[in-house]
Amino acid sequence: MTQILVPTLGESVSEATVAQWLKKEGDTVAVDEPIVELETDKVTLEVNATAAGVISSIVVQEGENVEVGALLGEIGGEGAAANDAAPAPKAEAKKEEATSAPEAKSDEDHKLSPAVLKMVNDNNLDASKIDGSGKDGRLTKEDVQNHMEGNKGSTKQIDPAPPKPAAAPSVASRDNTQREERVRMTRLRQAVAKRLKGAQETAAILTTFNEVDMGAIMALRKEYQDKFVKKHDVKLGFMSFFVKAAIQALKEFPAVNAEIDGTDIIYKNYYDMGIAVSTPQGLVVPVIRDCDEKNMAEIEKSIIDVGTRARDGKISIDEMQGGTFTITNGGVFGSLMSTPILNTPQSAILGMHKIQQRPMVMPDGSIEARPMMYLALSYDHRIIDGKESVSFLVRIKEALEDPQRLLLDI
Repeated sequence: MTQILVPTLGESVSEATVAQWLKKEGDTVAVDEPIVELETDKVTLEVNATAAGVISSIVVQEGENVEVGALLGEIGGEGAAANDAAPAPKAEAKKEEATSAPEAKSDEDHKLSPAVLKMVNDNNLDASKIDGSGKDGRLTKEDVQNHMEGNKGSTKQIDPAPPKPAAAPSVASRDNTQREERVRMTRLRQAVAKRLKGAQETAAILTTFNEVDMGAIMALRKEYQDKFVKKHDVKLGFMSFFVKAAIQALKEFPAVNAEIDGTDIIYKNYYDMGIAVSTPQGLVVPVIRDCDEKNMAEIEKSIIDVGTRARDGKISIDEMQGGTFTITNGGVFGSLMSTPILNTPQSAILGMHKIQQRPMVMPDGSIEARPMMYLALSYDHRIIDGKESVSFLVRIKEALEDPQRLLLDI
């Protein structure tokens, strides 16, 4: 018999939620085949089978919390499925003893896990009268326990028929209830909510804005795109320019790359850039390490790699920790301007936005339609002064409008 255990989840992560069982009791599994998905505060990960065989038991149901090293279930030999089916008569005899059990319960049995069904039967409860909080409305042990605690003194009896109400509820009330759906927040969504609210309560967040003419970068990409792809096997995007421009500005203004720790300021002499990625599970920020040591092709490949794996739920927790500065691009969704919120404990975040043609007054006084983008820098005013934040954003603007500065480091 092989145990299915909760693996190490990463630094500072000790608990997860069983999101989904990919296999059920009696299913055959191969070595390294995914059998259950666990959801942590930062990522969803799969637990693979360490041995081939048959899922003989599932101990923890979907929606329940587990700690590192906890038992999730067991994998038996090939004959486990047949052996598990043998004890059925004993279970049937026990069900026959509960002659007063309501008929409606049999209609609900297929929705209950074996452990929850046993709990319902042992306490002679009507499963149809218990609200489920698990996936797709399924009952969990906690639901049954809460129901029993709320009906002390009657959990060993069949609930009597409810008295006829004095007045039927209004049609509007019934309709509103039917049109509402209560869904439990995922652990990732809860963590994001807590983290963002914590940033607002802790940091003195301000946002400064500027705009950048993207014409020079667009012309450069158009001229060299084919050669770049041929040599590096990746397209030259906008993000690598922003990463390089940000690194150049961070070197000039080290406070933007620092963080507060109690009464100390930690200045970081490395540049690990967080790239915000929207996934079906929520917002995650994978980190690309040592971006100052990477060329533009390597940065583009790294961004594509972490972005794809983040959306597929295959990125590790370690890859989302330790960033020094974050870039988020709301422009991919059509955002023209926004005020990004800090990714604590970092002290600043750069917001990119949609490129839009706007009339601009040129140096010679003429008016031209130019491809413009608004830039936003949110920063922690406790560590970064207004002069530093504005100057930092101006340096990024200058580097983007004249990309040769990135090569000359000026």
